Amino acid sequence: QAITDGEELIPDEVVDVLLAGENPIRVWREYHGMTQQQLARVAEISVPYLSQLESGKRKGSTNVLSAIAKALDLTLDDLVD
Repeated sequence: QAITDGEELIPDEVVDVLLAGENPIRVWREYHGMTQQQLARVAEISVPYLSQLESGKRKGSTNVLSAIAKALDLTLDDLVD
């Protein structure tokens, strides 16, 4: 299958942990080498809120998830099933 311009290949280790059911926000944050503090600041949310999203204790609103996706250079679909 051909790769379109600008499309990024996802490393196998990222695919594996996502398929294993790991939280996609945490997986992508770690893949991008960001701390929770860094991602929370860029997405303009609190660190405790991000922590709750990553642990599954809270579901994010579309606006919050969109801000996180933008901060991680992803689409909203990359973060939600």
